[in-house]
Order: sequence, then C-alpha cells, then structure tokens
Amino acid sequence: MFVISGVTGHVGSVAARELIAQKKAVKVIVRDAAKGAAWAQQGAQTAVGSLDDAAFLGAALKGAEGFFALLPPNFTVPDLYAAQVKTADAIAAAVKAAGVPRVVLLSSVGADLPSGTGPIKGLHYLENALRATGTVLTAIRPGYFQENLANSLAPARQAGIFPNLMASADYPVPMIATKDIGELAAQSLLNAPAKSQVVDLHGPAYTVRQAAQMLGRALGRELKVVDVPAAQHVDALMKAGFSRNIAESFAEMYGGFAQGRIKPCGDLLVQGKTELSEVIAGLTGTAAHA
Repeated sequence: MFVISGVTGHVGSVAARELIAQKKAVKVIVRDAAKGAAWAQQGAQTAVGSLDDAAFLGAALKGAEGFFALLPPNFTVPDLYAAQVKTADAIAAAVKAAGVPRVVLLSSVGADLPSGTGPIKGLHYLENALRATGTVLTAIRPGYFQENLANSLAPARQAGIFPNLMASADYPVPMIATKDIGELAAQSLLNAPAKSQVVDLHGPAYTVRQAAQMLGRALGRELKVVDVPAAQHVDALMKAGFSRNIAESFAEMYGGFAQGRIKPCGDLLVQGKTELSEVIAGLTGTAAHA
C-alpha cells in the first residue's frame, strides 16, 4: 500500500492517479471527507485528518510500503517557519512510529541550505527529520513551477502587465510542470533506491520575458514585463495580499536565487518534458502556443 498526501493539489493527485492506474493499493490523506469521495470511487482508501497530527498520520501509515509527503502551503499562519517545523515534526514522528520503509518528499531546489531561503528552509528541516527516522528518503527537489504563472493571470488580464521578481527577465530558468513532478514521485515510490538520495528535477528553460510573451499570446494581448526591484519585494508581496511574515520569507527566497546561492546539488538530475505552452493552455483554457 502507498499513502499519498496532497491529493487535492497538482502533484499529489498525479502521483495517486499514476499508482491507481498501475493497480497499486493506494490510501489518500485528505482533510475533508467530501474531498476523499472521488478517490474512493477510483478504488483508493481514504484517511481523513491533518499532516500535523502525528497520531492520526502514524495510524494512517501503518503497514504502508511507501509514503509521498509534502509540506502543505499555508500562508495564513503568523509564523511560516514555526508552522512548517510543527508539521515536519509530526510527519517525521509518524513515519518513525509506523516504520515506513520508503518516503518520497516533494522538496525544493535550495533545500540543502539551512537558512537564507525563505519558505524552502522548512523543507531543509523536514528532509533532515525524515532521514533521522531511518526511512529510505527520495527528496525530489524541483525548480520553478510552471504553474506559478497562475499568479500572473490577474495582473495580465486586468492591467496587461507581467510582474517580475526575478533578478533578470532575460536569464533562462528551468521551469517544471507539476505533472512531471507527480509522475516522478510515483516512479520513485515504485522503484526505491537502496539508500536515501536527492533528485534534482528540471524542465525546459525559459526567460521571464519568454514566459510573458507566451502568456500574452494565450490571452490575446501583449504583456509588459514590470521588474520589481529587490528593495520593493516585501511591499509588492504585501500589496498582493500576503502578511509581512510571508512576504519577507518569499523576498528572502528571491534574494537567494538572485545571489546564486539556491542551485541544484542533488545526487542525480531528471529532466521533465512538459512544455510551458501546455501548462499555459491549461491555465487559460486556450490552445497551446509554442
């Protein structure tokens, strides 16, 4: 049996569907029983509870051959890192109590660093907490999600602009589709390595300007790239609706990328194949543009 968390999101749902398609026994973790109904119809078991409840999760993981874990994004908490540590401790305690032999974690590029990485810092903590349990850990460290372009849809549609918080709008950055991450997660559960490993996952590389052009074509309008200087990142993110704590965390992450400190350093590199045009078509409900 494989236990999958995050099935209401892009990555966990793909991993669960892949395993179900291969006739594997799957149990999905959901917070809301209603959201588990569709998975039950597909033949999956459901466990209703929270990842930060170690007792619940330990019971759900009992007898599991493998577990797909993640840190659920929660941008409403007053202290992001404290909330991440709480959830990470519960996940690690549950994995250890249940004796789960293999865990695949949705981590991130930069999770090798203990600090200076904003929200990625929590994944550094969780990676190490899971390794300490004795499980065989596959930490998948993807780069920039292609689906992050969804955050640009509102300003693109309303004002014809594409805000850019990256250091350069003309530097190619590998962008990975969440579909490719989910597929790799399922494969990693089915084919566990002999010892723990870190897998960097990259997709095709695009510049911010290219991404803006592609999104603009899908929306039928030209988009202006608006560079947001580092000194304005916190204010810009707060205007977008984030609390100061969350805004400062993300600003720190962007700074880490700009300074070149956040970079791949895994045991192996896997290349995703999904093109950005396919994801943009899904986000905008249009035909894919090359």
